[in-house]
Amino acid sequence: MLYSTVTPADKRAALRAALASGELLRFPGAFNPLSARLITEKGFEGVYISGAVISADLGLPDIGLTTLTEVAGRAAQISRMSDLPSLVDADTGFGEPMNVARTVQQLEDAGVAGLHIEDQVNPKRCGHLDGKAVVDEDTAIKRIKAAVSARRDANLLIMARTDIRALDGLNSAIDRAKALVDAGADAIFPEAMVDLAEFEAVRAAVDVPILANMTEFGKSELFTNQQLADVGVNIVIYPVSLLRLAMGAAERGLDTILAEGSLTSRVPEMQTRARLYELLDYQSYGSFDTSVFNFTLDGNR
Repeated sequence: MLYSTVTPADKRAALRAALASGELLRFPGAFNPLSARLITEKGFEGVYISGAVISADLGLPDIGLTTLTEVAGRAAQISRMSDLPSLVDADTGFGEPMNVARTVQQLEDAGVAGLHIEDQVNPKRCGHLDGKAVVDEDTAIKRIKAAVSARRDANLLIMARTDIRALDGLNSAIDRAKALVDAGADAIFPEAMVDLAEFEAVRAAVDVPILANMTEFGKSELFTNQQLADVGVNIVIYPVSLLRLAMGAAERGLDTILAEGSLTSRVPEMQTRARLYELLDYQSYGSFDTSVFNFTLDGNR
């Protein structure tokens, strides 16, 4: 009932232990707290909180328009709903190194198990679009050092994302990744790798976990879990996938209303009332207060 009973500290410790196991961890992107509960129920290893999804949910493009307050608020809503560790996209840290430090502490307070900070120039853009720009190595290092120094829970995972591959090639991405690890990054997110060999090259170059971004319509192929595990990837995220699926279904539903005058033909595709109540654990609320759940779903849908 209500929120997760697993503490943020325990979730962070669990993420560290899972990464140490060497197994591939799958983190689908939650577009709201309810989808985080679904991810948990289905047996995944973690929940991803995408900056692109938060922007889209606000009706905004992913170009650095969201604020720390908005991201921390949504991160807290999602993280408290799942027993799984959550990893949140902290963009460029929302400012200079002192702002990065505040970002880390505010997201730590939101209950996340980890966060990643990238080396793009502000205003940033989606990592799989052309026309990106990255900061110099010194600035990127200062961001990570500020993040590491600001955390209060040593188990909070500070991940460094680098977008330099799309600008200067794989060797530059490897050099940047090494520098970020030296600055204290616990893990590396090499954005927009074009093939498995590139992931494998980054894996060989650093001695910390690496992440693969399996976003649809991007620069990377949609590799299978097994393919990624075989080249040593530790975490795979599906940042916008659930939002795309949900919005695709929503658009088809609206088109059906316009074309057919009702949603009768779409009802078999919908989550049933019974399934929604099951996911919400409605009955537990009734056990707490019988005036809340005082009906039956027998014969209902």
